[in-house]
Amino acid sequence: MPPRRCRSLMRLTEQFAAAAAAFAAAAAAAAAADDGIMSKQLFSSKADSRVIGNGSFGVVYLAKLTDTNELVAIKKVLQDKRFKNRELQIMRKLEHQNIVKLKYFFYSSGEKKDDLFLNLILEYIPETLYMYQLFRALAYIHSMGVCHRDIKPQNLLLDPDSAVLKLCDFGSAKHLVRGEPNVSYICSRYFYEVSDVWSAGTVLAELLLGQPIFPGDSGVDQLVEIIKVLGTPTRDQIQQMNPNYTDFRFPQIRANPWQRVFRPRTPPEAVDLVSRLLEYTPSARLSPLQACAHAFFDELRHPDCKLPNGRPVPPIFDFSDQELRIEPNLNAALLPPNSVRGSLSFLQSCHKSEGALWQDHDSLYIYASACLSFEILEH
Repeated sequence: MPPRRCRSLMRLTEQFAAAAAAFAAAAAAAAAADDGIMSKQLFSSKADSRVIGNGSFGVVYLAKLTDTNELVAIKKVLQDKRFKNRELQIMRKLEHQNIVKLKYFFYSSGEKKDDLFLNLILEYIPETLYMYQLFRALAYIHSMGVCHRDIKPQNLLLDPDSAVLKLCDFGSAKHLVRGEPNVSYICSRYFYEVSDVWSAGTVLAELLLGQPIFPGDSGVDQLVEIIKVLGTPTRDQIQQMNPNYTDFRFPQIRANPWQRVFRPRTPPEAVDLVSRLLEYTPSARLSPLQACAHAFFDELRHPDCKLPNGRPVPPIFDFSDQELRIEPNLNAALLPPNSVRGSLSFLQSCHKSEGALWQDHDSLYIYASACLSFEILEH
C-alpha cells in the first residue's frame, strides 16, 4: 500500500475512534444523568468546602453546587470495586420528608492508584434533634423493611428555621430478611444496641440529660451503666435479648427509679416515654408509631402549637396511606382533631376500595371512630 494511502487510512481510523469515543462518552453521560450520577466539576472549588463530619465509614464535606449555589453535603466513602454499595442501593429507594434525600452521586479516585471513592450528594440541614420526626422516620423505614442500626445525634439533621428533621447516614442500614443472620454489633459507642427503638430512646435520654445516659469506653462499661439504671436483667429478659448469655451471672443490682435518673423538673411524660423505650425485653418496647402517639407529643397536636420563633410547625401529620396502614389502630391517636377530616377521607377511600362490608374489624372500628369524631367537630 502506498505511504500516502496508508497515512490517510490511519487518520481515518483515528477520527473514527475519536468519534466513537465521543459518542460513548455522551451516551454514558446521558445514562449517568438518568441514573443519578453527576460530575464532580459541578461543585465549587475544594477550597470552598469544609469537613462537617467524619467517622469510621467516611468523611462528610459541606459544598456548593456551582449552577444553583445550593449547599449540599458530600459523604465520601472508600468503595470496594468487588461489591455494590449497600447504602447507595438503599438510599435510592427511599423518599420521605423525614429521610435525608440523596440528590446525586459520583465516583472519584484517591491518592493510591487503585483507590475508588463513592461520593453521595445529600441535602444539607444543620444538626439537632426533633424526636417526633425521628420516630416517624423509623416507622417509615421499618415499614419498608429497612433497619437503620446506627441511630445517634450525629445522624439526625435539623433545619433550625423550619425544625424539619432528616434521618441520614444509611451506611449501616440493612434490609431485614426472614431467616438471614444479622451482625449484632455495629453501632457507635453509647448507641451500641441493635434496636433502632432502643437507640432512639438513648437519644431522647441524652436530650433530657445533656449527656449520654450510658457512657463508657467499652461495651462492658456501657453494660455496667445500663444495669445501674435498669437493674440486673432477669433470665427471661436475657433469653429475649441474646440466648447465648442465659448462663452468664450478672451482679444483682436493683433498678434505679427513672425519676432519680433525670432532673426534678423533667416532664413526667418524657420520663415515662424513655422508660417505655429503654426496656430490656425488645417486645416490651414501644414501636415508633406508638412513641409518636405517646402523651409526650400531645402539645404538638394542639392547634395553636408554634415554633419558638413564632413560625408554624412543619407538616408533621401529613401521613401517607402507607404510614396510616402500619398500625391503623393508632391513627385516631396520631392525628390531631383538626386532621380528622383528612383521616376520614383516607378511611372512606379504603372503604370504597374494599367494598361495603369490611372483613377487618379493626379497620371498621377506626373508620367508625373517625366518623364520630368528624360529626362531633361539625356540630
